[in-house]
Amino acid sequence: MAGTDFPDDLRAAQTRLHRATAELAALCRKLPWSVEPLPGRPGTTHPHTGHVTAGRADSPGWTEEEKRAVARLRTECVELSLRISTHGYWYRFEAEERVRARSELKDVTRRAATPPHGITEAA
Repeated sequence: MAGTDFPDDLRAAQTRLHRATAELAALCRKLPWSVEPLPGRPGTTHPHTGHVTAGRADSPGWTEEEKRAVARLRTECVELSLRISTHGYWYRFEAEERVRARSELKDVTRRAATPPHGITEAA
């Protein structure tokens, strides 16, 4: 198997892809539910408990800055994915071996891309 002999540029691209994907997911979790301003909807009140579920507050929409940030991260993820998947390194493997090597690269770089549990990056 490939082991740890992945080219440095391939490792760096995969590590950055993990980080960019995580940044995009974190950003999207913080954004309003709708890109454009939209009214919310009332929830359903449970007849016995009075608990309200499935409602949604009005969405103010995303700011232009938020739209640009999402677009930039999405573009970066696509470009990195293309760079990784078309890297010349993969041509040394047959199809099944290539899948295993690709999974190994993801696994090895994921550990480098994520901080230890409970530790967050400083602002």
